[in-house]
Amino acid sequence: MSTGTGPLAGLLVADFSRILAGPYASMLLADLGAEVVKVESPGGDDTRTWSPPVREGVSTYYLGVNRNKRSVALDLKDEGDRALAQELARRADVLLENFKPGGLARFGLDYDTVARDNPGIVYASISGFGSGEGGRDLPGYDLIVQAISGLMSLTGSPDGEPYRAGISVFDVMAGLHATIGTLAALNARHETGRGQHVEVNLLSSALSGLVNQSSAFVAGGVVPTRMGNSHPSLFPYEPLPCADRDLIVTAGNNTQFRRLVEVLGVPDLADDPRFARNEDRTANRDELRPLLVERLRTRDAMDWFRDIIAAGVPCGPINTIDGGVRFAEEVGLDPVVVVGEGDAAVPSVRNPIRFSESQARYDLPPPGLDEHGEDIRRWLATPTNTPTDTATTDIPTTEDR
Repeated sequence: MSTGTGPLAGLLVADFSRILAGPYASMLLADLGAEVVKVESPGGDDTRTWSPPVREGVSTYYLGVNRNKRSVALDLKDEGDRALAQELARRADVLLENFKPGGLARFGLDYDTVARDNPGIVYASISGFGSGEGGRDLPGYDLIVQAISGLMSLTGSPDGEPYRAGISVFDVMAGLHATIGTLAALNARHETGRGQHVEVNLLSSALSGLVNQSSAFVAGGVVPTRMGNSHPSLFPYEPLPCADRDLIVTAGNNTQFRRLVEVLGVPDLADDPRFARNEDRTANRDELRPLLVERLRTRDAMDWFRDIIAAGVPCGPINTIDGGVRFAEEVGLDPVVVVGEGDAAVPSVRNPIRFSESQARYDLPPPGLDEHGEDIRRWLATPTNTPTDTATTDIPTTEDR
């Protein structure tokens, strides 16, 4: 029998999403204790085959966003499978989906239909461009949103071509926003007894996530442009070359800048009227940069890193991913957890949220396609009149029988 723990224990999530934004959101909910049933088409989530790289023949992309879930394969075009999907939606506290807006209506799984039988449902939809007439038919791919939102116009060398970010950054943001919206709607349900439809789209998440850059235009009428690794409003706040390699050096205020130049052995720069205030340093970056680089080039990056950090000035080496994981280990963040046991165990990146009382869980490795299908079908076929606000998440497993 399911024995979930964590702050969301007792919640049942019907996860009809696939690829990244939705699965990332449902994994966060699962980590925090919710029982997540991952509903897949008979062919499975597309990311199962997105490789390389792989671990024991399974895409690491899929493994990265699907732990703590149970998989059932349902063909929504099949009457029997569709009825099981509808019953799952009737029992769920949360339904998460990222079909094209309106795409689940033909299966009786749209919000209005589900809410008639399950008025407490929190129904979270993730799309590319919203459900309005202008955006609902547009395909929602992260790369397209990186282009349309303006992010790519900000990424890359000033004289080079626009670049995408190294990850599907807006899929991740939309997944986070969907999680926040779901938790807010669940909290509201405590007061009203009713669920609601939560809508998130990648473009709105992008414009929100562009923060100072989108605000530059919306509030200031300024259209930002590519600056490479430079910051439009701060200096230094970028990689600077040392004897062996670059080091990220930042000085977000006047105190940090004074400490930086003292460590570098050029304290007079802090009183130079060209560099005394942040706005001066930003305006005169072309004059200040070579003065800092002249000192930094005298030593290796990690030697400077230790001294600059000790002075209370933020800085850091530019690592590859393996270096980033090792650094997190060195500072005690324990970034890697092993999910599952025995041969099925899968190393995974720890949920970033820590609680003083509750704990994230790492019980179930990412499921194989329809791995829990037999148990879930049997459970859904068992009659129940349980309303959503007390919905059972006691899904029997093979070991329980």
